[in-house]
Amino acid sequence: MAAFSHTSEPATRRERFAWCMYDFANSGYTTVILTAIFNAYFVGVIAAESGNGSATLLWTLTMAAANALVLLSAPVVGAIADYSGAKKRFLTATTVGCVVFTALLYFAGPGDIALAMALVILATFMFSSGENLIAAFLPEISTPETMGRLSGYGWALGYFGGLLSLVLCLVYVTHAEEQGLSAAEYVPVTNLIVAVLFGLAALPTLLWLRERVTVSATANGASLIRAGFQRLGATWRQARQHTDLFRFLASLTTYYAGIYIVIVLAAVYAQEVMGFQTKDTIILIMVVNVTAAIGAFLFGHLQDRIGSKRCIAITLLIWIAAIVCAYFAVDEFLFWVAANLIGTALGGAQSAGRALVGQFTPEGRQGEFFGLWGLATKLSAIIGPLTYGGMVYVFAGDHRTALLSTLAFFVAGLLMLAAVDEKRGREMAKVVY
Repeated sequence: MAAFSHTSEPATRRERFAWCMYDFANSGYTTVILTAIFNAYFVGVIAAESGNGSATLLWTLTMAAANALVLLSAPVVGAIADYSGAKKRFLTATTVGCVVFTALLYFAGPGDIALAMALVILATFMFSSGENLIAAFLPEISTPETMGRLSGYGWALGYFGGLLSLVLCLVYVTHAEEQGLSAAEYVPVTNLIVAVLFGLAALPTLLWLRERVTVSATANGASLIRAGFQRLGATWRQARQHTDLFRFLASLTTYYAGIYIVIVLAAVYAQEVMGFQTKDTIILIMVVNVTAAIGAFLFGHLQDRIGSKRCIAITLLIWIAAIVCAYFAVDEFLFWVAANLIGTALGGAQSAGRALVGQFTPEGRQGEFFGLWGLATKLSAIIGPLTYGGMVYVFAGDHRTALLSTLAFFVAGLLMLAAVDEKRGREMAKVVY
């Protein structure tokens, strides 16, 4: 077996800032590519000839394929990263990969369905893998008492990163429309904006965040891949000792399915049901990013006071109210109310969920356990959008009926959360194997 040791030096303020900056850097990808612009562009332009129902299904299939890759690889990659002390190198590789494949989306135009799907799958795989790896640094640079706060700071800064990406894209889109350019001409440039911003903003993380775990060589010289599978197998065998972690992951898988529906299909819903144009959608998502940043900041402080589980329960109640508003919205006012409720709940739910996994994670197993977190979230990213896309296809393009699936995921997730004992889960994380 490998022996793990941590540097005794506490994380500096600069190092914690560098960790938060990765949330700032990568948020442009989710905000512009998956949430606000490219997803609606794919449905409305690239795959338009397929029809609305089929185009939406193709987009959700793309998301499902990307997240299936992450689902299959995340726990093993995390275990290997822990075993080899190489989380930083893995993070660098996935960052570069996401930047490159996002930039290549510039070449995806009307009718280029296969090219667009392939590039989105690769970029999303790199993005999601990096998201898991950066999360695995959280227990190393904070304490259980401050983990929720630091996670909240990261999410809040991330939403401002997404907001900056949208502002830059909005400036360009407005200028392009004034010049008489079509969406097929100006949307590809927004992909380049995202790629450049991601690459530049990630530099503080890649330069200042340290690999704090050192690992000695194994006595039997097992390969890294074999060691990764061995450690993953040990995690599953020890599931009984981490009952609350796995109960929470089951709850998270369920309610995150609803979250991912909103993330990857909000702009499509706004475009197809509410009649929003590209500029309208950008402004909508900009406002949601502001409320999400506020939600992440406030819930980050609140969860250190009342516990992560209670914070998650509050956010799920807000999610339920938001989806009900969106379902009944026939004018923009109620839809805007729903959007801002979603923003508040989005920041809080994501921040508290990541922090709770960190609190349930034993020392030296960060990459592995956050790989399981990634597995759970990516399983959600397959189940949620595919359920929605399938319903849109079956109901001949009826997005409003499909929205009911989102409500069901949040209600079920809230009920499952009740079985999690936060205090017991924290205690089990202290057990050394």
